[in-house]
Amino acid sequence: MNNKIKFNYGFLCLVSILLLTSTLSAKTILVGKSRATTSIKEGIKMARHGDTILVDKGVYKEGSILVDKEIILKGIGQPIIDGEFKGTVLTVRSNYATVEGFKIINGGRSETKDLAGILVHDSYGVTILNNILDNTNFGILFQNVFNSTIKNNKITGENKLEAQSGNGIHCWRSDSLLIIGNTITGHRDGLYFEFVRHSLIWRNISTKNIRYGIHFMFSHYDTYIGNVFEENESGVAVMFTTNIHMYNNHFINNWGDAAYGILLKEISDSEISGNYFNQNTVGIVMDGCSRIKMEKNRFYNNGWALKISSSSDDNVITNNNFIGNTFDISTNGSLVLNDFNGNYWDKYEGYDINKDKIGDVPYRPVSMYSMIIENNPAALMLFRSLIVTLLDKSEKILPGITPEQLKDDRPLMNKLAL
Repeated sequence: MNNKIKFNYGFLCLVSILLLTSTLSAKTILVGKSRATTSIKEGIKMARHGDTILVDKGVYKEGSILVDKEIILKGIGQPIIDGEFKGTVLTVRSNYATVEGFKIINGGRSETKDLAGILVHDSYGVTILNNILDNTNFGILFQNVFNSTIKNNKITGENKLEAQSGNGIHCWRSDSLLIIGNTITGHRDGLYFEFVRHSLIWRNISTKNIRYGIHFMFSHYDTYIGNVFEENESGVAVMFTTNIHMYNNHFINNWGDAAYGILLKEISDSEISGNYFNQNTVGIVMDGCSRIKMEKNRFYNNGWALKISSSSDDNVITNNNFIGNTFDISTNGSLVLNDFNGNYWDKYEGYDINKDKIGDVPYRPVSMYSMIIENNPAALMLFRSLIVTLLDKSEKILPGITPEQLKDDRPLMNKLAL
């Protein structure tokens, strides 16, 4: 055995011994009545790296708790930590810490400071699991956090004013996060990400928030799967981001003058597939978007299924269902640089002589009336009038106002089974 092999073998043995020693020396500290201590703060002071602190059921009026060690802080029977409105209730500033099973209530309020139920900063390997957060400013706030998890938390806000409310889950300048199975309601934004990369947002429910169900900017290479965004004041906003993937999300019942299922602003090189847009003022708004593949989505019963600006180009909209929408497509210009082929449109009145299940004549999804409303919103009062029907029929026969090239040359005759 040469010296290099001897060195590597010895080093591995040393690491194994240290890990085993650390595991054997780890202890469990019990907090509660008739326990080692009745104070969570005292329990943390008593702990060393690798220890577990178990907190009995009860009410602990201890705000400004600091977890600064690699420990597991776990509640048994959902103990309540009452911050008494005095500031951030619990702060994590340690790698590989876990906070699990607590009900955290009554965080402090501030219009100038980011106060939260749980604040994690400058850490990695942190897990926030199975907690209830009620009536805090921000719910869970991550700042400069890596390789960490926020899972199965229920976060409820009670403030009705946007300026005095924080976000349910707020992540800033973080990477490689797992945000899974959380329920957020009553906050400013349900979820907010800024400069967050390479993260998975999966199976969260964000409803009835003051502004957006989710709002993210400058957050590249993230994936959103199976989330529900319902009855939020303005819907969902996605801005200044590239390489995002959104699969099988639900955007439901986002109604209002400035509401939409999702706003895509300055988004590029992304994929939006298998999503469900139902009963929104606008299903999707696209502004300045490029190279987005949008397929296998369902647009049902929206005011507008899709509004796309003339500044958007090289996008592919294919294999989608457009059913029961007041208007299918709306645009603000005559220049068309996008592909709309191969979709199902319930308003299509063409025929299929050769029985290949593709319409023999193109479908033009932009109606003349939608173009008029785009420039004169007051014209909406004429909706369903005879004059509007005549205008749209004549425009389909002899297009003059609607964009000539915005058409589906291969409209599907049958609804897709999505």
